[in-house]
Amino acid sequence: MNTISKDRSKASLYFQAIRPFSFTASVTTVLVAAVSAYAYNSYHIDWFLLPVVLFGAVLFHTSSNLISEYNDYIQKVDREDTFGSSRILVDNLMKPKQVLYLGYIALAFGFLLGGILIYYRGVEILYYGLAGMIGAVFYTAKPFRFKYNALGDLMVFLMFGPILILGSFLGLTGSVRTDLIWISVPVALLVVGILHANNTRDIKHDSEANVNTVASVIGLKNSRLEYKFLVYGAYISAVLLVVFRVLDWYILVVFLSLPGAIKNIKEIEKADIDNPQEIAMLDVKTAQHHTQFGLLYIIGILLSAFL
Repeated sequence: MNTISKDRSKASLYFQAIRPFSFTASVTTVLVAAVSAYAYNSYHIDWFLLPVVLFGAVLFHTSSNLISEYNDYIQKVDREDTFGSSRILVDNLMKPKQVLYLGYIALAFGFLLGGILIYYRGVEILYYGLAGMIGAVFYTAKPFRFKYNALGDLMVFLMFGPILILGSFLGLTGSVRTDLIWISVPVALLVVGILHANNTRDIKHDSEANVNTVASVIGLKNSRLEYKFLVYGAYISAVLLVVFRVLDWYILVVFLSLPGAIKNIKEIEKADIDNPQEIAMLDVKTAQHHTQFGLLYIIGILLSAFL
């Protein structure tokens, strides 16, 4: 292993490997489910289960990050000259098997927490857990390898949108509301935006590794358009939720985060296949924007409950 790792604690290496900046994707959706349950004001909410749901979602997300880190390294998608990883493997700070085992350990602990939810909510919630497992493991693993077959965007949308919000609501209340699918759309679009920013930056390297992400399939010009669709689509879908009376107009507080969206849109215009460093941090910046949007979205739902 690289001598750099000798001067660092295992905890710091694990922290780097799990890419915590991305956890806004899972945490935000769980919190949206929680505040939606509160705003409906017609459900009994077992708040003591919120940490179980929240940490369970983060553990599944952690597992996905680590297993993807391993597979991308083994498949030579992530190399010394690429950007799309935590760099824990390409910089030789940990061994590949260590990262893979950590991923499965996180998945196992996620299922242990899921056992608590099964005890309180029954076997129905197991189906959401199994869907989460499929998304976490087979995002890059055989036989499905969703990321490598241009299905990554769709899988991320489903996992961090409808599936997570429905499962979280069920875990907290014991019930399911189908309109939550629509409520999940704005934040889910921005989660896909995080992924798409990463994949747009890596078009050249992914193509060299024979990886077919949506970005590498549709090309740079259309990838810029898709990023704009995802980011602006979050705001448009929020407006539509008000128009169709799914949510109250307070939700439009999300427009306070629009300057950050515009800034990121301008940055995607700099994308250059041969110079990926131009947007090297756009995935992180999109995650930061997702956090801002998500917090405002949650505030908007809460305002509808109080006002």
